[in-house]
Amino acid sequence: MNSKDLIEKFGSKEIDEKILDIYKDDSLIDENKDRYISTIKRFVSLYQDGDLMLFSAPGRSEVMGNHTDHQHGEVLAAGINLDAIAVVKKRDDSMIKVVSGDYPEMCLDTSKDNDDIKKGSSRALIAGICKGLKDRGYKIGGFEAVVTSNVIIGAGLSSSAAFETLIGTILSHLYNDGKVSDVEIAIIGQFAENVFFGKPCGLMDQMACSVGSLVHIDFADEKNPITEKVMYDLSDNGYTLCITDTKGSHANLTDEYAAIPKEMKEIASYYKKDYLLGVTMEDILSDMAELRNRFSDRAVLRAMHFIEENKRVKKGVEALKENDIERFLSLVTESGRSSYEYLQNVYTTKDVASQNISIALAVSDYILDDKKEAYRVHGGGFAGTIQAFVLNENVEKYKKAMDSVFGPDSCHALKIRKYGGIRVL
Repeated sequence: MNSKDLIEKFGSKEIDEKILDIYKDDSLIDENKDRYISTIKRFVSLYQDGDLMLFSAPGRSEVMGNHTDHQHGEVLAAGINLDAIAVVKKRDDSMIKVVSGDYPEMCLDTSKDNDDIKKGSSRALIAGICKGLKDRGYKIGGFEAVVTSNVIIGAGLSSSAAFETLIGTILSHLYNDGKVSDVEIAIIGQFAENVFFGKPCGLMDQMACSVGSLVHIDFADEKNPITEKVMYDLSDNGYTLCITDTKGSHANLTDEYAAIPKEMKEIASYYKKDYLLGVTMEDILSDMAELRNRFSDRAVLRAMHFIEENKRVKKGVEALKENDIERFLSLVTESGRSSYEYLQNVYTTKDVASQNISIALAVSDYILDDKKEAYRVHGGGFAGTIQAFVLNENVEKYKKAMDSVFGPDSCHALKIRKYGGIRVL
């Protein structure tokens, strides 16, 4: 479909219904239609018109399972209604050309070995995804794309995983009849980020972005994770997912993040394991004295968090399947308290005077109904964001309170969308 026909299509009721189906919020229909139309127009200004396609890949939120994935545990995550979108045209040659946001055009020849591309760039991610697809026997080739994203950078919503999922989805549809599975796209995205970009991330981000919906992921076999969509619509049941950016700096926190898996693996090593999966609370309690003698108390507490958090994920999934929202929300709050008390990733001991996340949790505790709403630290912790499940009628009050503390538009009212990476048109 050429640009004129595409833009005309965005004036139809059919597109309004499609946008609502994807983004789950009727107040965002016009905004998202405008995003697509402006991206189409920008594509035409940069490249020649032709047979254009539209793609989308969401950001993600970690719902339960804080720092469990790197120990081969379980996670409940979700695709959200902030996304990276792309207007795409297939090329007849092997060249990929991508313009993302305000950055310069990225070019890549898929017929060449791109292993020497400088790490730390979006171009490296594209090269890694091409390599991952090719290694799995899939076809790759050229295309032109203009990408626009409203996934907030630095807010723990995985803007990079959304981009990886977007590129993988594009190549799946252009050259493989859309047959690359969402799980494969996620694994390839992680490979690209680990090997080509140079960031040793786990697989949760890519899985949530690629699969979408509420998704229960079991990482016991990390090369073949088990995924299950949890068909519970929080939005239709009266809840909004609120993510608040507390504006804390992530600078100089690399060693804090690295210490969590390091200390968990120290405890696992006592049991001759590479990861904590399989270690029980009975093991920890019976060996507590020796563990404290050999390792730090914090390492022991972090191991205890992992063991109980893994159980909580299962219980949370069961609660949603049984339509027991109060039980689910209680478990979310339990998860947050465990992160605060045992995992200890709410603030850094390097600067105990600055406790942005602690303040955000305290304000949430005061405002929210502890029986009908829930809140917890979001993602890696130490700085950054918290999440809350807020009754729709209370969102305005909650957002006003959080914005008054952390600045205008610090609190983002989001919906969980049911799609991962998709071709829109």
